[in-house]
Amino acid sequence: MTGPAPDEALAGAFEQQRGRLVAVAHRMLGSRADAEDAVQEAWLRLARQDPASIDNLAGWLTTVVGRVCIDALRSRKTRPEASYADRLPELVVMEDGDGAPEDDALLAESVGLALLVVLDTLHPTQRLAFVLHDMFAVPFEEIGQIIGKSADAAKMLASRARRKVQDTPRPTDERQQRPVVEAFLAAARGGDFEALLRVLDPDVTLSSHTPRGVVVRTGAAEVARRVQRGARAVATARRALVNGRPGVVVWNAHGKVLGVIACTVADGRIVEIITVNDPERLSSMGLAARPD
Repeated sequence: MTGPAPDEALAGAFEQQRGRLVAVAHRMLGSRADAEDAVQEAWLRLARQDPASIDNLAGWLTTVVGRVCIDALRSRKTRPEASYADRLPELVVMEDGDGAPEDDALLAESVGLALLVVLDTLHPTQRLAFVLHDMFAVPFEEIGQIIGKSADAAKMLASRARRKVQDTPRPTDERQQRPVVEAFLAAARGGDFEALLRVLDPDVTLSSHTPRGVVVRTGAAEVARRVQRGARAVATARRALVNGRPGVVVWNAHGKVLGVIACTVADGRIVEIITVNDPERLSSMGLAARPD
């Protein structure tokens, strides 16, 4: 039994909150689909709630969505079999229009790849405290109530998360990233090992998401060797925007998408590469066949 449905006024009030709730959940879970599911769960719980018992609908919904997200993150950590899908941040791939204003508008709601990767390393309560306070200005008193801790404890969790975020190399401005990615692509196409070393950070990480799972390689020499072996495939690649930053899409000779490459650039070198060649994940991105 699900209980009485919310009345029309309450449903309308919920819809006014939906955009904010999805944004919160998206930054918590790193996936638009998972975020929508979390907000839908909040709606179902609202349907079973007596409206008269809710003094602050926005706060109540934030609490519910926050707890749903924490449960989802904890579930990911306790289910290794689901870790492959969860470790891949959501990638929004678009044609690279050289920084046209419309690109910025279309990508305004996407979460930066570098930030998603850092957030994914945080403890669920740290992530919640950081996201709610630093991104949505939720007071620590309210955050403490959501996670069952004091305001001071919530503040400490956010502070620890903030230090991790701040300690992560900051991505270079997009206009400065593009030449680095272009140099990487040219070196990859030519199989030029020395040129690859010049654009890769010594501690670069390459995470390859394949149908069989995730393969991680570290270090410029190891990553350059792996890229060098894939030179033939990269020959059909074109530049793209991946989560608003320069990346690459690879097609085969028949125009079918073979892979997506997302690069994070800091201090003039690539510090992280994420590649996806899993057909199931690629199909979920809705990528078009190779343009003429």
